[in-house]
Amino acid sequence: MKPDTAIVLAAGKGTRMAPLTDTKPKPLVALAGKALIDHALARLKAANISKVIVNIHYLADMLEAHLQNLDDMEISISDERAELLETGGGVKKVLRLFGDKAFYLLNSDSIWWERSAPALDRLAATWDDAAMDMLLLLVPLVQSSGYSGRGDFLLGPDNRLSRLSGTGTNEGLVYMGTAILHPRIFADTPNGAFSLNLLFDRAINSGRLYGLVHEGSWMHVGTPVAISEAEVQLRALGAEQGASH
Repeated sequence: MKPDTAIVLAAGKGTRMAPLTDTKPKPLVALAGKALIDHALARLKAANISKVIVNIHYLADMLEAHLQNLDDMEISISDERAELLETGGGVKKVLRLFGDKAFYLLNSDSIWWERSAPALDRLAATWDDAAMDMLLLLVPLVQSSGYSGRGDFLLGPDNRLSRLSGTGTNEGLVYMGTAILHPRIFADTPNGAFSLNLLFDRAINSGRLYGLVHEGSWMHVGTPVAISEAEVQLRALGAEQGASH
């Protein structure tokens, strides 16, 4: 069953994005004339997801006001002003809102370009509720920008994921901050702040962490320089797509 709800993670302090984040939260930093979080919300709207939860912490009043001005989606605020709960804890706080159904998770700073069917639709079509607890959207290193690592996971022939280890640098896939999760993976997790990495490892150990390789490019916009680079790439990709029609 295709997810009908989503959470957008937008509570981080965005310290690497300074000085742009000195006066505004990172999700409101503009990319190509539109706030980062609006790019994520547009993806969800295109996938017909109308019920979205957004967590807030740093300069929360500004982000909350921005979201309240959006009247084409049902957006609920998860308030983390008192305590930043990290990626896993932030989702667990609102887990009851998803019931017993899988849901989308998006980072507000994950920007991608598609060369085939929409990535969120491909995730939904791939999701197998009986076999999977988590399905991550991944991209090869050569199709990523603004990312300085060597990858996060290896994809097996059965599309199960394992952690990247050793010294190889050519096979690693980068997690794009976009996924489908089932609430059951949060059973017996800590209260308070914890990382989604805990859940990745749990799902790997049970053979229930799967991956889908993105058909297109991905931009992690974590710094002011990365914003500029992403805008250049977006213009180039837009011109390329326009020339193909």
